[in-house]
Amino acid sequence: MVKKIVAGVDIGNSSTEVAIARVDGEHTEFISQHLVKTTGIKGTVDNVKGIRLALMGAVQKANIEIRNIDLIRLNDAVPVIGDLAMDLISETVITESSMIGHNPDTPGGAGLGVGITVMIDQLLDVEKKDQDYITVIPECFDYEWVAHRLNQAESQGISITGAIVQKDDGVLVHNRLKKKIPIVDEVALIEKVPLMKLAAVEVALPGHVIRMLSNPYGLSTVFHLDPDQTIQIALVAKALVGNRSAVVIRTPQGEVVERKIEAGRLILIGKNNQKHEVPINDGADTIMNKYEKLEALVDVTGETGTNVGGMFNGLRHDLAQLTGQLPNEITISDFLAVDAVIPTSINGSMAGELSMESGVALASMVKTDKVPVQRVASLLEKEVGGEVEVGGIEAEMAIGGALTTPGTRKPIVILDMGGGSTDAAMINEAGKIKTSHLAGAGDMVTMLINSELALGDKELAEKIKKHSLGKVLSLFHMQLEDGTMLFSEIPFPPYTFGKVVIREEEDLTPLSIKASMEKIRDIRRSAKRRVFVTNALRALKRIVPTGNLKHLSFVVMVGGSALDFEIPQMLTEELGKYGIVAGFANVRGTEGPRNAVATGLVLSSAKHEVLK
Repeated sequence: MVKKIVAGVDIGNSSTEVAIARVDGEHTEFISQHLVKTTGIKGTVDNVKGIRLALMGAVQKANIEIRNIDLIRLNDAVPVIGDLAMDLISETVITESSMIGHNPDTPGGAGLGVGITVMIDQLLDVEKKDQDYITVIPECFDYEWVAHRLNQAESQGISITGAIVQKDDGVLVHNRLKKKIPIVDEVALIEKVPLMKLAAVEVALPGHVIRMLSNPYGLSTVFHLDPDQTIQIALVAKALVGNRSAVVIRTPQGEVVERKIEAGRLILIGKNNQKHEVPINDGADTIMNKYEKLEALVDVTGETGTNVGGMFNGLRHDLAQLTGQLPNEITISDFLAVDAVIPTSINGSMAGELSMESGVALASMVKTDKVPVQRVASLLEKEVGGEVEVGGIEAEMAIGGALTTPGTRKPIVILDMGGGSTDAAMINEAGKIKTSHLAGAGDMVTMLINSELALGDKELAEKIKKHSLGKVLSLFHMQLEDGTMLFSEIPFPPYTFGKVVIREEEDLTPLSIKASMEKIRDIRRSAKRRVFVTNALRALKRIVPTGNLKHLSFVVMVGGSALDFEIPQMLTEELGKYGIVAGFANVRGTEGPRNAVATGLVLSSAKHEVLK
């Protein structure tokens, strides 16, 4: 029989993997493998660029050329999209108050000051000497001159109760004052501070946080608000919780304009005209409980004119453009809802304050016909000039790859955890396979970390997900997240001093966010549990004939997320409660949990013994 060179290509949400082998009847000799980042949304023609890069990397390792490959087999790639649906998206335009609630590293003084805002150079010219004043000090004024002017005003009987400073001069000014006042500095947008308006400045002692301005009733006391105004101002107070310093300024003209986009309802459509409506506000547990009551999910839509409705409509529209189908031809075959904390910007703020609101994160698996992946195959065929075909279901292919792990045999259960989906598959001794393919995996964890730490940077969130943390305490020692102390012979870079850092293999990435190492670690671990533990249990229940996890004995983990430094331990611990022995695969005895699907695609093309 003529030897054929076959390439298996596994297109994932995050990465594209290739395995190349020489196939001679039932004998398969793997000669190389390669991995690159996926280009575009999984299952769309944008993937072709990434596939070519992966193939080029693999053929270079194998010392052959792409044209030497006789057959390229692609996985049946189904797109998985993640998004956030807030429990309430509330855009509150606060024209009643402006606020500065940032945390400068070194504010001056301590205490609460209430008064009328006035520019520093107009301080001696104020008409009402019996009025309390808060001075506004732009960066053009030198700190020594400012301190002299404040002392001069005080000696003339002008009452100054606080200061708002543009430069980082708070402590320098405070040290030169005869009468000490709270000073908030590093206010970049000082030109936006309204003058001759009632304002409050609060600075807490080092190690403490403000109490009055972060309390709605404190604000109502300072500004003499009625109950209705107190309700409206509550969002301001909420955004200032945990700050060491803050300024709130009242601008009496105008009204508070509030526009709310309700989160809306999810409409779950099942077989035989089953339909369940569930409000996003009810939370992820209620949504998933309703989902489990459906016999089989046919589609999911969102209530028109609401946040979740807009989210699903946008998703369908984007995929319709990518796949060339009509939006109404695209259906949701699975979704995962997870409770999340979502940062919401507040209009009326002067330092970009965020209010952390509760919401729901959704990962949706989109069901399209085979056309999109077939389009990928056709385009790839044109570009490489060889035969390209779409292989089998991912989970079935993953079983073929997992069975190359030393010490495994049929029957076997695998859990394939990638970037977009969590798949489970079971093969019995007769070779009959049952699979489940669920939305939600590594990318959803990244989305949750990005949201809950208010990073606004997916790459940074990805690094936090993949690596452990430390805090650099001196040039030579670092506290690790488990409490142990690490001593280094080589000094740490100066820019990491005093910072929480991500401990990558060969580098330290300092984090500029205010959250403590413990909080970042808790959010990272919680995100992984909410997605992977939840989805692993969901996926496994669907493939067990009895639906009872206690009837499983062994589970083999494959996929990129099985390489994570925490997820396999979390799952081993959780599955151990059901008496299940879980561990990660070592595909072909060399690859660890990676390359299972690509390996399975090659083996299934050879009608290899493991799938007989």
